[in-house]
Amino acid sequence: MLTTLNTAYTDTRAADLAWALGREPLPALAALDLELAGAKVQLRLLGASHQVILEERGGDCSETVACIAGSRTPLPLGVARRVGDWEYEFAARVEPLAPGAFAGRAQELLALVSDHPHGLAGVFPGSPHAFTALLAQRQGGQVHWRTWHAYPQDGQLVATRTRVGVRPGALRLSHSGVRTA
Repeated sequence: MLTTLNTAYTDTRAADLAWALGREPLPALAALDLELAGAKVQLRLLGASHQVILEERGGDCSETVACIAGSRTPLPLGVARRVGDWEYEFAARVEPLAPGAFAGRAQELLALVSDHPHGLAGVFPGSPHAFTALLAQRQGGQVHWRTWHAYPQDGQLVATRTRVGVRPGALRLSHSGVRTA
C-alpha cells in the first residue's frame, strides 16, 4: 500500500533517527494491520518514521525507529534482546547513494513495497524520493520486517531488518494447559 503523508518532513537526517523497544503506540499517519499465521502485526508510519507492533500468544513487542524527543538511544548497528519468551534481533545500516542511483533505488523500493500485500510505504511532500517503507513476513515461527527511510537531500537510505521469534527451549502453556516449545 502506498500513501502520501500529509505532514512536514520531521526527521530530516539519518543521524536524527533513534531506536526504541517497548514504546506505547504513537500517533500514526497511516497503518496497515496484518495477520501472519497467528501473529498480529501493525505497520505504522509516523510523522517521524516508523513503528511496528507485534502481538502473539507469547506476548507483544513494539519497535520504534524515529526522531524521538528526549531519546538517548541513537540508531544502533545491531541489537539482540530477549523480550519475554522471544528473541528480538535488529540491524540497521546507512547506505550512501549518488543522486542518480538514489532515485533508481527509491523507485525500486517503493514499487516493491507498495505492490506487496504486507507492505506499507508513505511518501513525504516535497520530494517523490523522501519516503518511509515497511514490509513484513512470517517464516516458520519467526516474524520478520524490513524498513527503509530515505533522505534524498543527503543521498542516504537507512535500511533496517528485524527478526522476532520464540527462544529455542522457551516453554509455554497451550490453551489446554500442556507445555509446548
